[in-house]
Amino acid sequence: MPFVRRLVALACLWPLLAPGLAQARPVIDAAGRRVEVPDRIERVLAAGPPAAVLLYSLAPGKMIGWPRAPRPAESAFLTPETAALPSTGRLTGRGGTANVEAVLALKPDLIVDVGSTGATYASLADRVQAQTGIPYLLLDGSFSKVPETFRRLGALIGAEGDGETLAAESERILKAVAEAVATVPPAQRPRVYYGRGPRGLETGLAGSINTEIIEAAGGRNVATAEGMGGLASVSPEQVLAWNPDVILILDPAFAASLPTDPLWKDLSAVRSGQVYAAPVLPFGWVDAPPGVNRLIGLRWLAGLFFPEAFKEPLDEAVRRFYRRFYHVEPSPAQVEALLGPTAPLAKPR
Repeated sequence: MPFVRRLVALACLWPLLAPGLAQARPVIDAAGRRVEVPDRIERVLAAGPPAAVLLYSLAPGKMIGWPRAPRPAESAFLTPETAALPSTGRLTGRGGTANVEAVLALKPDLIVDVGSTGATYASLADRVQAQTGIPYLLLDGSFSKVPETFRRLGALIGAEGDGETLAAESERILKAVAEAVATVPPAQRPRVYYGRGPRGLETGLAGSINTEIIEAAGGRNVATAEGMGGLASVSPEQVLAWNPDVILILDPAFAASLPTDPLWKDLSAVRSGQVYAAPVLPFGWVDAPPGVNRLIGLRWLAGLFFPEAFKEPLDEAVRRFYRRFYHVEPSPAQVEALLGPTAPLAKPR
């Protein structure tokens, strides 16, 4: 692994580059790992995209970079000073790209990863921490843990007030959606397929963090029939056999093609116009990444499934979320552009 080899080669540089860690305190992270972290934390490195969204929402002034530099369309929904931060690469997830020399030169006080806390990610955290000397925390990225994660990280990095504010807002969204879902018997909830990738044939199985939003919003993920797992490729024949009531797609252009696509046009969801392209700016509403950005997607999806359950108009909910979590006030035109692709597609003739 090139990344690990570079870490080993550069480990000897750490005493010259790292800030003093004399004043440290023990913290138990979400994976049960004991990590010694500095009393004062000012520079935080996000190990991957979910951590970057969490950190930007909570404490943008403590960010030292993005796993991938925001694109212009994404930057329009971010504060200018934070959007301009450099790309540091990613330490975790598919295809780690972090440049270790640059990471060490940035002198982070802490590395944070958010998402799965399984053995693979805990092992990576241990290895990076041992080879660099930088404290590396794993935080649970599941929906049920979002308020707790905001509070824990806020208290840890000296952003208690903001952590509590965002935790409370997260709880408000989660509670409103849970109450709406609870009024609908399970058998009456829509059967949903979430299509990722250029042909919509990658999806999340039961237990996948990428598709947990479907169940949380009151849908039934048809791919759970394939058992437990993460992201997986499926065949067109399998999607036809599932014949979902609703289809969610990441790529708007692909979503628009379904009514005339021979492989998709006869599905119930396509015939009834229940195909939706999930917004992706500045971060995906369904996953991409599977971070706290999904909270607004949760509200959007639950509103699609159960429109009578929410009194607050969606555009107002969007402005409120972007103001509190992304520190920007989107214009009416920006909100309209965000919500445009979410309208159901025209039914095929």
